Formats: sequence, structure tokens, C-alpha cells
Amino acid sequence: MALHSMLAAAAMTLLKLAAGLLSGSLGVLSDAAHSGLDLVAAGLTFFSVRVSDKPADEDHTYGHAKFENLSSFGEVILMAASSGWIIWEAIQRMLYHMVELRNSVWPVLVVLASIGVDFWRSRRLQAVADRTGSSALATDAFHFASDIWSSIAVLLGLGASWAGSHFGIAVLRFADPLAAVVVSLMILRLTVRIGHEAVGVLLDEIPAETRQQIMIEVERVPGVLAVEQARVRRAGADYFADLTLALPRRFTFEHTGELVRAATEAVHRALPEADVVIHTVPRQARAESIFDRVRAVAARNNVSVHELSVQSHQGRLRVEQHLELDEKMPLVTAHSFVTNMEAEILRDVPEIDAVLTHIESEPATIEPPQEMVEEDRKIEHAMQATAAQIKEIVDVHEIMVGRAGEHISLSCHCTLPDDLTMLRVHEVITELEDRFKLECPEVYRVTIHPEPATDNLR
Repeated sequence: MALHSMLAAAAMTLLKLAAGLLSGSLGVLSDAAHSGLDLVAAGLTFFSVRVSDKPADEDHTYGHAKFENLSSFGEVILMAASSGWIIWEAIQRMLYHMVELRNSVWPVLVVLASIGVDFWRSRRLQAVADRTGSSALATDAFHFASDIWSSIAVLLGLGASWAGSHFGIAVLRFADPLAAVVVSLMILRLTVRIGHEAVGVLLDEIPAETRQQIMIEVERVPGVLAVEQARVRRAGADYFADLTLALPRRFTFEHTGELVRAATEAVHRALPEADVVIHTVPRQARAESIFDRVRAVAARNNVSVHELSVQSHQGRLRVEQHLELDEKMPLVTAHSFVTNMEAEILRDVPEIDAVLTHIESEPATIEPPQEMVEEDRKIEHAMQATAAQIKEIVDVHEIMVGRAGEHISLSCHCTLPDDLTMLRVHEVITELEDRFKLECPEVYRVTIHPEPATDNLR
């Protein structure tokens, strides 16, 4: 479409230039200059559209779409320069050397043909611009639509000049240069509008309501504490959104990933097809409990805690926690790590007066499987017999006995009633573990996974 526009602009420029020189009409010559600018503009559009379609590369990581806006800015400069020249020439003719027009039907026919061509070009270009979102094509479409009104002004100037010459009305001899001035002023008005838009995009200006709508949509996403920064830029028809979101620091990496996907969808509701980049920063939520803040410290130190409890004694709070460290870590290193972590907890949670950490070893190697021995069968039977003594336990299954060096471990699944509270579940599991270890003190570690009865029936 841009190529067709170039060919049409070239043909109309040559016809108007010939008609203007033949008749001596400044109005027609100004219209010829206008069409000449159209030719240059169409060339810029044709080139810029081809360049802007190129994918992003190492030198242009955001793509080449802004070349369209740069093309529009170049077109604005040409339009402003031509308007200034036409106005200057019109003033010179009106004040110093009036040119007598050579009346002919050809300039009128050429201008009428120009109106038809400009109407066709503006409609076609606008349709393509609406479909592709191209700012360069939209600029050209608006430009050619305005050319219709400038051509009508030229026709009126030619008609008034002919009437002045035919009926002897001297004042109408100024009609042709005045028509040229009107055309130039129309071009200047268009120049200001296109120039403002082109410069705005080049300077990353976007409507304030667009950014506000993005922030409103993202802040509605459950889990987002705040949108700390929201930046949006435009290049051609493409938008880029860069946001920084404050999230609760207790969120896991996977939870954060899910929330980022939800926030991206929220941005797309405000700006469909936008290229979205989201940064996340951990922040303390208003409703964080002491447990949450202790776990946040553990997460910062890349360890996890379990069996975390907080006890109150004589108005003072004390935290107990179990922490697993690499089994090959020396005691002095492990003690130094835990001491620093406890000091960090006391700084972050000033309500706490003391922290007691139970250090456990985390296996660093994967033990090869061993064949079932008679002792393992006895351990398995002991677990089943112990579970049968506790009324809430429906059954235990998937019992596995493992060995890591000198240590024996056992894991199993324990079926419990659906409506049992988690407090009671913990008490039952603890009772089962304690009773079992009395029966089998040689077992170093016991891991029990509770399951609801209905889940076990599937």
C-alpha cells in the first residue's frame, strides 16, 4: 500500500507542477509542493514500514518499530519548511510583484483529479493503519485527507482569480496567493498535530490514564501488596510495560511465578499484546505473624525450619525451631551459621527474647537401595502394631525402611478421619512416633505422612 501511495504521489506532483507552471498559479504550485512532500513522505513511510517490521536484534533489543515515529517526525520537518516557503512567496506576490494568471481548464482538471486520488489514498491507507496499528500509515492517511481540503482551497482561488479577471474585480487578483496561504496554514496545523504525536512517542510519552489503568488492574491481583513502579513506553504500534511489584516475603518461588503470570494477564487487560516485564521485591505484609517473620529469615539464609514453636514464659517469648544442615558440615561452622541466623531473627522480630535451635543433619548423599532383611520386617510389623493401638488411626501403609550408613529410617502413610483437626492430627502423629520409638529405639528417623480417609478410598 505504501508503494502504491508513492506512485500516486509522483504522478500528481508532476501533473500539478506542469499545471502550475503553465498557469502561473501559486496556489497550484503550492499544491504541487504539497504533493512533492507527499511523495517524500510516502517514500519515508515505505522505507520505515519495511525497517520497523524487522525483528529485535542485539543492537535494537526493543525492535525497530520506533523508526516509524522517526519517519513521521522527518515528514513534519519537511511539511513545516514547505509551508514557510509558500507563505513567504505569497506575501512577496501580494506586496511586490503580482503575477497575472493564464486562465486554463487544465489546472482545474488536475486539481479535481488530485482530490479523487487523495480520497482513494486516504481511505486505503487508513484501513491498513487500523488493521496493523502503524503510526506511519495513519500519519499518511490523515495527511492525504487534509490534502482534499487544501485542493478545494486552490480551486476556490483559481475560480476567484478567473472571476476577477473576467468581471474586472481588482481585489480578486489576490485570491490565488491567499489560497496558497490557506493551504500552507492547513499544512502547518496538520504539522503541529503530527509533530506532537511523533515527538511524544520518541520521548516515551503515553497517556496518564493508560498507566493508571494498568496499575488498577495489577493491584486487583490477589497477593500483590503494591505496584512500586510502573513504566510504559511505545514503539510504533507496540507497547512495552515494565513493573515492579511488592509481594509478601513468605511467598515461595513457585507461588511468585504464578502471581507474575496473573499480573501479566492483568496488564494485557489494559494493553492487549503488550510486551510485559515484571520484577518482584519481597516486602513484609501487614498481617505477618511471628511464625511468618521467622520463616522469612530462614528463607533469606536458604534453609527451611520445621517444628517451629513460640512459647510465652513470664511475659517473655521464646522460639524453638528445628533446622537441617549438611551432614558433612563441621560443628564449628554449623554453630556459627545458626548463631548468626538467631541474631537475625532477634533483630527482625523484636518481640522475641530468645531463640533455641535444634540442629539436625541433612543427608548429602543418595544411599543405594538395600535388600529387605528380617530386621526390617520386624520394624515394619512393629509400626503396624503400634498404629493399631491408637483409635483415631484407620491404618498405616506404604511403610518403607531405609538405611543410611549406621542409621535406620522409616517412612509411612497414615490414614486418619476426614474431620480431624490439624491440632489433633499433630498430636496423633507425635503419639505414634513416640510409641513406635519405644518399641524400636534403633530407628533414627521417623517420617509420617497423614492422609484423609476419603482420599485413601479412591
